[in-house]
Amino acid sequence: MTFAPKTWVVGETVSAALLNQEIRDQFISMFDAWTPYTPSWTAATTNPVLGNGVLAGQYIKIGRTCTASVILTMGSTTTYGSGNYTFTMPFTSAAATVSYLGVARLGAARIWLGHAVVSSGSNLATITFDSAIADTRGTNWTGTIPETLAATHTFRFSLTYQTAT
Repeated sequence: MTFAPKTWVVGETVSAALLNQEIRDQFISMFDAWTPYTPSWTAATTNPVLGNGVLAGQYIKIGRTCTASVILTMGSTTTYGSGNYTFTMPFTSAAATVSYLGVARLGAARIWLGHAVVSSGSNLATITFDSAIADTRGTNWTGTIPETLAATHTFRFSLTYQTAT
């Protein structure tokens, strides 16, 4: 929801229709169902190919605050490309002095917990996991880090960020 509230003037008559528009309808939109979107999955060197995998996203936007979630399930014909992965977000983030941080989870041979980051003024989420089991340094996610991806592996992330508009 993007909404410019009414500027009230002294002596204005308030009607039921005006109250519904200015108050009720705005509250309803805050509790609406999330909106589906299809994110793009790309890599820095060679893009992955989804094949028979499934990639889906959804978001809710209230004012300039957007919360988005993405789920990716690898299929038997999914190829993983090379280089650091990114996913498109439904809106470009505000040009602020911060990066927006969310949570990520990769269900592969092991469960990996990581972070999703959207930089200031960007519409791309970068995913970071530990480099390996014995290496807890954060590394951007690739087809082989933190482990080699395969069919049935699932990945998901969610984050909340301020949009540019």
